[in-house]
Amino acid sequence: MPRVMGLDIGEKRIGVALSDPLGITAQGFGVIKVEGEKALEELKVIVKSYDVKEIVVGLPLSLDGSVGRQAQKVMEMARRIHEVTGIPVSFWDERLTSKEAERLLITADQSRKRRKEVKDKVSATIILQSYLESRRKGCKEKGLC
Repeated sequence: MPRVMGLDIGEKRIGVALSDPLGITAQGFGVIKVEGEKALEELKVIVKSYDVKEIVVGLPLSLDGSVGRQAQKVMEMARRIHEVTGIPVSFWDERLTSKEAERLLITADQSRKRRKEVKDKVSATIILQSYLESRRKGCKEKGLC
């Protein structure tokens, strides 16, 4: 199984998670500040350093499942990531992922400041883990199940 990278793309930060080499579990990797081309270059370095063969990006669909303004921005960034890395990019429905990450961090008794620092990384990990689990179950249809 190739290593997969999961991304939670936001306006200011990109949460990054990586699968283990067998593509079974997701681990939080870090957070990249969105600062023009610098973020793309950082992602390119991670892809090369960890021999990533696939990227899954959380797509923030509206609650009714439609593609809104934020989802369009994420799709554009994903297109640019594909251009820079040459790696296939799939989308994964990330509705309510940030709320789930926040709930997990509160349950873990993390301070508000600490939650802000790691929420994007935790969200990327949740996105990637759900993608990996559904892929093992054969539930991949255009990256959205």
